[in-house]
Amino acid sequence: MPSSVWQQPDGKNKDAVEYFALSDLWEHCAESSAYGLAVPVRDAGDRAVVTTQHFVPYLSAVQLYTATKPTSHTLGATSSKTDSWSDDSVGDRFAGSGSSSWDAASDEDDSSSTYDGNGSTGVSAKQSGYLNFQYREWDSPYERVPLAHKVAELAQDYPCLMSLSSAELSPSSWMSVAWYPIYHIPAHVNLKGTSACFLTYHSISSVFQDNIHSGLVHNEGEIAALSLFGLATYRMQGDLWKRPGSSDHRRLSELHWAAASWLKQVGAHHPDFTFFTSSHRR
Repeated sequence: MPSSVWQQPDGKNKDAVEYFALSDLWEHCAESSAYGLAVPVRDAGDRAVVTTQHFVPYLSAVQLYTATKPTSHTLGATSSKTDSWSDDSVGDRFAGSGSSSWDAASDEDDSSSTYDGNGSTGVSAKQSGYLNFQYREWDSPYERVPLAHKVAELAQDYPCLMSLSSAELSPSSWMSVAWYPIYHIPAHVNLKGTSACFLTYHSISSVFQDNIHSGLVHNEGEIAALSLFGLATYRMQGDLWKRPGSSDHRRLSELHWAAASWLKQVGAHHPDFTFFTSSHRR
């Protein structure tokens, strides 16, 4: 991270920045939120057996940092298990609130990063900009609503979720998506590993995006993908998701380490990551 305050590109430099609108990102999640994302997988034991696994995305966590301090917004109503707020003027309501705090204070993490009441958590404002919005999910998977629906709910109180673009977000902005399986086709195929769940981490700043042009859709039929920098898994059994003799296992370990490292860097306690990690160890 640079030592100086991160600044949003402007003027002629802004024209050179490739970006997408957050509203477009959520719109592209609408179909998978409604019907599930189809992922074709092949049985490692019998390559002739191909099944299509469908996953529904759920917003697990997000932090949006911008170059300028956010304007005042009204703190919306949240459930007892959900943290979400926008605007540094209300941040002190969560500071020092124990398990409801974003601070990554635990026996396993000696990080002293705390919310300082000035729009910054973990990483200082000089490094990451100002914390405009953050959210993390505490509810069980059975009590959640899919990603697109959750964002629509949050946007009613926090319009920045629709108005901001990736060019306005600092490199410290990120989101995590929990992918839970709903069914696979053909249904009669009994493959070990079809109950696997995934927790993905993505940068949503243009600074870390590869081949992102203005908007998520480049040309007709061409869609940009968010960079994946971290991953955690749950119930990933057998070789359905890992090719025998490949570097897949090492790659999975690297992505898991990257997710843990990032959460420590930004000083965030992520409930889903804690659950996925503790469940993986059992």
